[in-house]
Amino acid sequence: MGGHGAAPAATVSSKPAQPTNVLRPDQNGEIQLVAKVAKQEVAPGVVKEVWTYNGSVPGPEIRVKQGETVRVRFKNELPVPTTIHWHGLPVPNAMDGVPGVTQNAVKPGEEFVYEFKATVSGTYMYHSHQDSANQVDRGLYGAIVVEEPQSAYDRDYTLMLDEWMKDDNAGGMDHGAMGGMMHGSGDGTAGQNMEGMHGTQGTQGMQGMHGGSGGAAQEMSMTDMMRQHMKLYDIFTVNGKSGSLIPPLKVKEGERVRLRLINIGTLPHALHLHGHAFTVVARDGQSVAEPRPMKDQLVTVAPGERVDIAFTADNPGTWYLESHDEGTAAAPGMKVAIQYEGASKQTDRPNETAKLPGVDLLNYGKAEKGPFTLDQKYDVEYTMELGTAMGKTGMVFTINGKTFPDTPPIRVKKGDLVKVRLINRSPMDEHPMHLHGHFYQVLSKNGKPLTGAPVIKDTLNVKPGEEYVVAFRADNPGHWMFHCHVLHHAAAGMVTQVRYDGYQSKVKPDPNDKPE
Repeated sequence: MGGHGAAPAATVSSKPAQPTNVLRPDQNGEIQLVAKVAKQEVAPGVVKEVWTYNGSVPGPEIRVKQGETVRVRFKNELPVPTTIHWHGLPVPNAMDGVPGVTQNAVKPGEEFVYEFKATVSGTYMYHSHQDSANQVDRGLYGAIVVEEPQSAYDRDYTLMLDEWMKDDNAGGMDHGAMGGMMHGSGDGTAGQNMEGMHGTQGTQGMQGMHGGSGGAAQEMSMTDMMRQHMKLYDIFTVNGKSGSLIPPLKVKEGERVRLRLINIGTLPHALHLHGHAFTVVARDGQSVAEPRPMKDQLVTVAPGERVDIAFTADNPGTWYLESHDEGTAAAPGMKVAIQYEGASKQTDRPNETAKLPGVDLLNYGKAEKGPFTLDQKYDVEYTMELGTAMGKTGMVFTINGKTFPDTPPIRVKKGDLVKVRLINRSPMDEHPMHLHGHFYQVLSKNGKPLTGAPVIKDTLNVKPGEEYVVAFRADNPGHWMFHCHVLHHAAAGMVTQVRYDGYQSKVKPDPNDKPE
């Protein structure tokens, strides 16, 4: 499954204009990535110590052609072990970058070579999967684009969305400490760092605050507390910059423009393109059949998701693509100017508080038969109930009442057809569920079959009370993570695996590996 069908273009170029921070294979066919500490101004006057690939956040955008072999020589110059996961790409299991599962974490000073074939075109990303709630929060991420042989676009821009904290000590946390607060110990417990945030000795103090050691009331209170702490993310960034630091996107009248929207952050972001009709041409890198044009509708991108939109530059001036996220003062910082070359007047103004309808990305495009149907026979069926609860040392996020590594895996044989029912029992938390190594088709929402173009994804945001049915073919042997891409939720337990019968990993887990 996969590959892009591109929308018709006013002009066709084999080499669309791109930002300068693009990395392609060198004369030896390799891409060099180095993880290292640096400093970066993320908002006007706000300089952070960040963890980077090649010295910047995000790391360089990797671009390769569909069918090309990708060979990445990775060196770790950080003070801690790390890995690289190729989010959304169906790579061989040994190249998936999950410490303790597919490889050992790369220790400080060591190198590791990732090699795989870029079989499916589309928009993807790379990021650390070692202690990811901390390491990704600090900046260890970048985009990887697998290009089609011929582009239908004159301009092709990638925009990575993220959140930061202006004050490293806000609430007793630095930018990565939300992950530390939530990070599970590997035995189903979490929350070791919460005492610094709440002024109590661990969760016993919090249990006293909430009147007991369990129950829905406490679960609601704890979740509400977590939401309050999420508001500590007070800087929203696009490609590592916020507000006036974000460079404009240059276009010429008549050009066909593609915007690749990637959410590597913790919060969903609803974006509004001003002044132009647009189409959604891909979801999680996978093309949408005959997308219909629309205007002044919000496109929401959840953590881990990618949404590609396209428009024709037919309205000269300067226009905005901006966040309409409600309830946060940081939203105005997530605003990108689209600037026509030669246009001298400012034709637009922000309207980030305007109430606009959202695009239904699951019922969109031309209705076609996909690879799977609800009523066909499946070899494996699995129900995944997603929950929020109190563990021994803090709040945990569960799959079928368990936290990783005790969650029941999905056991498959190569060639099996697999149907998974995703049900969100959490009272307030959204869970964007990401499957490694495979694409799945979304078949129904809340018992109703989807209409429109087949929805092929690797990350699906499941809101409280929602229920989805998804299906995939087990065609990539290995042991694969299936987890929430709110990485703090994964760190606190919301992880399971798809495990192929008979597959033997060569990895002997290191007790210091943190695959969540």
